[in-house]
This record gives sequence, C-alpha cells and structure tokens, in this order.
Amino acid sequence: MEKQKNYKIIGTVAIGLTVSGLLAGGIVAATMSGTLERWMGKEKTENRFSPSKQDAQSTVLPLVSQSPQARLSQLETIASGNKSQDQYRARYLLAADLIEQKQGQTALKWLEGLESDYPILASHILLKRAQAYTVTGDKAKAQAEWLEILKNYANDPVAAHALYNLGSANPEYGNKAIAEFPAHPATQSIIKARLSKNPNQLPLLLIVAKYNPDNLETGAIRNTLVEKYASQLKPEDWDAIAFGYWQTMDYAEGAKAYSKATPTPLHAYRAGRGYHLKGKRDEAKLGYQQLIKGFPDAKETGLALRRLASLSPSEEAITYLDRVISKFPDEAPAALIAKADILETLGNATSATQARQSLLTQYPKSDAAAEYRWKVAQNYAKQGKLAEAWKWAQPITIENPDNSLAPEAGFWVGRWAIQIGREADGKKAFEHVLTKYPSSFYAWRAAQKLGLPVGDYTTVRNLTPEIVKPPLRFIPPTGSDTLKELYRLGQNYDTWALWQVEFKNRQEATVVEQFTDGLIRQEIGDNLRGINQIWNLSQRDKPEEKQQWQALRGEPAYWYGLFPLPYIESVIKSAKERQLNPCLVMGLIRQESRFESKIESSAGALGLMQVMPATGKWVAEKIQLKDYKLTNPSDNINLGTWYLAHTHDEYNNNTLLAVASYNAGPGNVASWISKYGFSDPDGFIEKIPFAETKGYVESVLENYWNYLRLYNPEINQALSKYSASE
Repeated sequence: MEKQKNYKIIGTVAIGLTVSGLLAGGIVAATMSGTLERWMGKEKTENRFSPSKQDAQSTVLPLVSQSPQARLSQLETIASGNKSQDQYRARYLLAADLIEQKQGQTALKWLEGLESDYPILASHILLKRAQAYTVTGDKAKAQAEWLEILKNYANDPVAAHALYNLGSANPEYGNKAIAEFPAHPATQSIIKARLSKNPNQLPLLLIVAKYNPDNLETGAIRNTLVEKYASQLKPEDWDAIAFGYWQTMDYAEGAKAYSKATPTPLHAYRAGRGYHLKGKRDEAKLGYQQLIKGFPDAKETGLALRRLASLSPSEEAITYLDRVISKFPDEAPAALIAKADILETLGNATSATQARQSLLTQYPKSDAAAEYRWKVAQNYAKQGKLAEAWKWAQPITIENPDNSLAPEAGFWVGRWAIQIGREADGKKAFEHVLTKYPSSFYAWRAAQKLGLPVGDYTTVRNLTPEIVKPPLRFIPPTGSDTLKELYRLGQNYDTWALWQVEFKNRQEATVVEQFTDGLIRQEIGDNLRGINQIWNLSQRDKPEEKQQWQALRGEPAYWYGLFPLPYIESVIKSAKERQLNPCLVMGLIRQESRFESKIESSAGALGLMQVMPATGKWVAEKIQLKDYKLTNPSDNINLGTWYLAHTHDEYNNNTLLAVASYNAGPGNVASWISKYGFSDPDGFIEKIPFAETKGYVESVLENYWNYLRLYNPEINQALSKYSASE
C-alpha cells in the first residue's frame, strides 16, 4: 500500500470500451449530467459527503472551481435574477471576488440586505461588508460594521475579525479576542504581534503552542517554553508541547515533554518511543520500563515490552516476549515471531518452529501471521517452488484481508497460479485484488493482467488520459452548517478560520474531525499536512476507529482527498510538451512533495518534483531556461518533467526503470539490471535492493493508478464492475 515520506518545508470491462478517452488529454470539469450522478454516488446512495440533490441542481456551485474572471458574467446574471438560494450564493460569491479585487463599492451593492435573505451566512455578510468598506478607504463605516458584528454576533467566531480590526485602537478588544477565540487566526495574529514586542509572555506562548502546534514558527516557541519556563509549566501544558513535537516529528524532544505530561499510558509509551525512533537506546529502555511499571495492564505496555525486547540481549528479550505472549493477546502474535527469530539465532530450531506453529494455530488472522506466511511464500518462490509459494500466500487474502501485504500476496497468487497451469485461479485472484484492494499498486497490475486499458510499464508514458474534476466539492463530514456553506462556496480562508475555532479536539481528534481538517488544509494550500492528515487515519489502532476509517474509505470524498489535483493546469501543460502521461506526473509529484512547492529534502532537492539544484541547472541549460526558481511551481514542473522524460528516453519508455532512475540514479538501475536481469518487470521490483526505491516505484505507480481510476471517466466506468469494496 501507500508509503509515507517525511519532508522539510522551507517557509470487468464493457466489450466495446475504447482507449479514445485515454488519448484525449486535458482537464475538464464534469458536466451536470451522468458524470455528476457518478460523483454524487447515485450508484451508491449511502455516500454521506456527496453534494445534496439541491446542490446538484445549483447553477452557482459548479462555478466555484472557476477563476473570478471566468465566472463573473454568469454570477452577475444569476445575482440579478429573482430571489433564490442560488441568487444569494451568487451575490455573496460576487462580493467576495470583488473585495479581493479591491472593488469594494461594487461589492457593497451585492451585499445590501443580503443577511436577512441568507441567514446561514449572516455574520459573514457583515464581515464582507466591513471588508468592502475597508478597501474603499471608508474607515468610519468599516468601524461601524465591526461594532455591529460585536453587537449582534458577539459569540460568533466572526467576532474575532472585528476584535482584531478594532484592537489597534483599543487593546481591550485584543484581550477579549484572546480570552474568547484563542484559536482563531485573527487572534493568533494579535498574539504574534504582542510577542514580537515582548516575547516573555508565558500565557501567550502557551496559547500558540496549544492551538497552532504544527506551524513552523511554533517550534521556536515550544523550545522557548521548555528552556525558559519549564518550572512553571503544568502537566496539561506539557501535553500540548509534547503533542506539537510529535506532530512535527521532533521525537526526541517529544519524548522529554511526554515524560512530564499528564500521566497516561499513551504519553508514557511515547516518552520511550520518541527516544527509540532517534536511536537513543538507553533512554528508550528507561522510558519503556517506566511505562511497564506505572501501567502494567495497559495495552501500550504490551507494545512497550516488544520494543524493549528489541533493545535487549537475547535471553532478556525472550523474558519480555514471554510476558507479552502470556498477557497481551493483541501483541502476542508479533512477540511469537520475534521469539522464534531469537531462538533460531540461538540454535534452537525446534523451539523456533514451535513458536511459529503457535502463531499460525492460535493467531491465524494476525498481521504477524500474514508477514510470516508471505516470508515463507517468497522463499519458496525464490527456489522456483511456485506451487508451495502459492499454497503459503493464498491464505493471506482469506485470513488476513486487511493486512497491508494482502494486495501484493493476492497479485502473486494470481501470477503463480497461472505459471503452474491454474489459469482460472489466476484470473480469479486478479479480480479479487482489483475488487478488494482497488487503490493499491497491485490493483493496477491486476487490471493490466485482466486486459483493461490502464497501461503497462512500457505504455504508461504515451497514454494521455482526460482528467475530469468532480463538478462540486464534497461536503466535510463535520463542522457547523455555516462552515459547510462557506466550504461549498470555495471561501477557503474563511472556512479555515472558522474551523480553527470549531476544531477543539486537536490532541484526540475523531476520525471525521481529522478527515475534515485534512480537506480544509488542502484548500488553503497546506497540501502536505492535509494529505497526511487523511493518510494517517490508516494508522488508527482502536477497533472502533479502524471501523470508522474503513467506513470512510467507502466514500468518494476520502479518495479525492487523498489524491487531489493541485497545479494540475501546469502539469498538463508540461506533460503535453514532454509527451508524458499527466497522471504519472501527478503521481510522482504527490510522492515527492505532497504538492508542497517550498520544500527541501535532506539531500537538498527542492520543490514539487524534488529537483536537485545541479540537475536543475543542467536541465535549464538544455532547454535554455535562464531565469528560474526551483521553488516556483511552474519552473519546477517544467524542469522536472523534462528530466522525467529524459529518464524515459534513456530506458526506451519503460516507466518502471525511468521512475527508479529518478529516485536512485541511472548507475544503480544499471547495476540492478546487470545483476537481476529484466525478463520479468514485476519480479524485478521485488529484487530492488534499496527499500526506499522499491517503495518509491510502487508508490509513484500506485499514485498514477489512483489518479487514472478517479479522474478518467472511461476507466472509472470500466472499473465499476469491480466496485464491491471501495
């Protein structure tokens, strides 16, 4: 399945199906007919986040994805018509566009009296009116509107805007904002300004640490709190500080903070695990031991004992693992495998075999059982004993269907079945993978084996699939009606500001809260954190949360949230120029940078396609590009697509090798081909010795596959036969 990457930020088919749609190219918005019905989930009416029937009939909402200039005349026509929901929306959207264009007076015309007709956005209509007066330079009328907001909507988060704008003249307004709306971005601006004048304000520092944990500037604030105010901090303060460190992957500092936070099993576990992740073995062991002593029966303790065993000498490790096996059934399967491996190294093969057999008999549905089965299957396959490999891998998709290895095992069950003459079983296995795991890399491979026109390693480059956006935004699953209406209208900053107040449960967010946060983050351009918020839902370990995540995976909104289309216009332009498949380019960008334009890897690669400066210079000379910046999205895509096309040219348009070379360099790829041969591309991937590159190739092509299946209508329709799970 999909792999995650860490970054540093700088600041069965219808017989008549053709490939014609795949060769059309370009991006369009879905029409308000059959395509909309598909996206609305009319084939699957339980979709909870799809636009309502009323929204589907709207003439305004399809315009949200257009630029203000492109939608201007249509909005004016609708706004000038008879009163209706669409007329109110058109007036609001027009006014918001005009304010952005500094045309406040015209905006005021469309806002006049709108709050009485459009009560769901009444407070925001006053906000827009105040903003309109501000851009006209009429400070008195703007101030009157701000005061009107405080009079009529004192408890509405919009009041934070008013308090901010009035606060320059009267600090008490700022104090009120801090007291009542500490998480609001306007309040955060007030706090930032005050800290710039006097950084020694503990209450303000704590507010930033609590409500803005993953902002780049907050890291310095956390450090200040720890270095200057440690003696004054309460356990709940350390909770927020530790959470922020953990969110930003500063695990060692997080471990220190969690050791001082409110005593809970999770906090105690992270106090050890943070050190472990940073290679601090002694500190990690001490942290795990404190958890075991303080919370001997907590589920985290079972995991801590396993971690502790991995840091301990063999005999001591077996003692820890035996405690896990006897007391913590959730962790016992992994402990049995770890114990078997240790016994093997100690020369006790009989006991090792007994431990593995116990795993298969007592915990056949565990992840550890799946991993063991797959390891044995692979060993048999290497020996050419494909019937044995098939027998060991086949149970994984039955006993362990939710394990991350299941798609891979299912695909190879199909491959091996065909190779030993069981063609019907092979086809059945491919169909199972495509049905049960439609988002996986192996679903793409299965689709190709089943004859769907989805491209193979040597044909992906030259396909130019049409990319069709959903016509309307999917609705966030949680949040107020006002927030959802703002989101429908594409009012991204206002949605984000309101969400900061409504999202009160940051440290223990529910599944739908975290998903909503991911969606809204992407709309303000925070793509890396937005996508990762959604992806990280797969890491939930509580049974009820796993169930909620699985239900969410049945929603189209989940998949479009995981595979969004930032910079798609630039991608299509450059992909066309370089004769590249735009879905492949999107897949590579998603893996390289999560669409963060100002991003730098530990090796110094920059931007969306993670171009090394030296490579960028070389390519720029080739294409005679004199003035460029690797952090500029258009420049980066221009240079990166040229280099991706170059790697394809070097390998006769073999996308597998081209993508591997993009990651590991041509020298490594050449040595692997020389060592392993290339008669079986799927087998070649399995032999790539760099785990990062193997995962990278699979992830990029998995991303390609998801962009194709989600955004190309013909492929989407062809796959509908297999739509049983997701």
